[in-house]
Amino acid sequence: MTRAARPLSLLRALCAAAVLVLSALPAAAQGLIRDAGMEHGLDRMARPILTAAGLPANRTRVLVVNDMQMNAFVVDSRTIFVTAGLILRMQSADELQAVIAHEAAHISNGHFARRGLNAQAARNAALVGLAVGVAAGAASGTPEAGVGIALGTQSSALRNFLSHTREEEAAADKSGMRYLAIAGVDPAALGAVLENFAGQEALTPGQQDPYARSHPLSRERVRAVESTATALDPLPADRAEEHYWFDRTKALLSAYFRAPGYTFRRVGADDTSDAARIARAMAHHRNGDLPAARAELTAAIDARPEDPFLHDLMGWIELEWGNWDAARDAYARAAELAPREPLIKAGYGRALLARDTAPDNARALEVLTDARARDPYDANLLRDLAIAHARAGQDGLAALATAERYALTGRLEDAGVLARRAEGALPTGSPGWSRAQDIVRAAEMNEKRR
Repeated sequence: MTRAARPLSLLRALCAAAVLVLSALPAAAQGLIRDAGMEHGLDRMARPILTAAGLPANRTRVLVVNDMQMNAFVVDSRTIFVTAGLILRMQSADELQAVIAHEAAHISNGHFARRGLNAQAARNAALVGLAVGVAAGAASGTPEAGVGIALGTQSSALRNFLSHTREEEAAADKSGMRYLAIAGVDPAALGAVLENFAGQEALTPGQQDPYARSHPLSRERVRAVESTATALDPLPADRAEEHYWFDRTKALLSAYFRAPGYTFRRVGADDTSDAARIARAMAHHRNGDLPAARAELTAAIDARPEDPFLHDLMGWIELEWGNWDAARDAYARAAELAPREPLIKAGYGRALLARDTAPDNARALEVLTDARARDPYDANLLRDLAIAHARAGQDGLAALATAERYALTGRLEDAGVLARRAEGALPTGSPGWSRAQDIVRAAEMNEKRR
């Protein structure tokens, strides 16, 4: 798996450098971790919370930042970000939902909106709001639209922007616990999350988790949360699905990031749950044992044959091992079961390109074009789409897809060069021509800011 290059400057980090995505789990590099099953699981856990908060559950996403420190934040009204490290530290669906509820409260209470982030007031962080809007698929109508995403969790400019006042934290705690109770989740879970950060304020800023730096902690706050929780009774709710997806999401992340031996010690061979089978499959894959990984996933698929995300994971593992036919077949089944899931279709397109026959290349172009329309900010999808366009003799569109990929990965100078080439090859006024112009203007703006 590839790694994202370290941003060369704060501006570059804020412009674009953070996102690197794969059809399943990507390399351990700063950016987003994209996996169709994981994002579906987070959606299922977030949905009742978002509904209780009065937010559009079908348009508000929870995305995972590739960072092993604990943090969660929002910078726009459509996206909640949580780090992989935070998910791995949570002990239950309740705790993760408490974090989501707290961040949802920041959105519904309008905390980030009142900060007035703009290029004049915070020049170094001018693209943060835009970039994260891009990650969430929001159209901004500005020349930089579609150019980049910057999560830059180590950036002081972004950290300052994300920092909340104690008043905002208190308000978000109260609102978040109310959302939890409405959704049938024990509000006391927020107190358990805060206990995870006990002692953080005694550490120097450089030693604290980012969450403690951006979300002020105090014993008074913990006591207030505990007091509020005792006054709220959660409504009755069937939460089996939420618990299921928490176990599965955490198992996948844990087995990917941690050594196979750790996974095998923690997950008993007699555990036949989907989460356990997924964890063992990932551990066997990382251990170089493809037959064992296949056996685990096959057993999971036999139990849930209509689950597209299991087929997707099988396709990813087969693709990693260079088994193009098996990967294509697994992805094809996943895409059949989830025809609107862009991450699955991106993997399907990659497997088709790997076979490199005329019919497969034509089908790959069709699949990848549809995936791009649904999620245009997947850098690896854009790489594959460029290959598909090139094989079809569509050099202008190939140059455009490459320019968009360079922009997303922080190479704005290279993106401008390719965008100019695309601009000259595409029909004037066409959608592709307009996108190329946007990238050219963004590259020029970036050059002027240096």
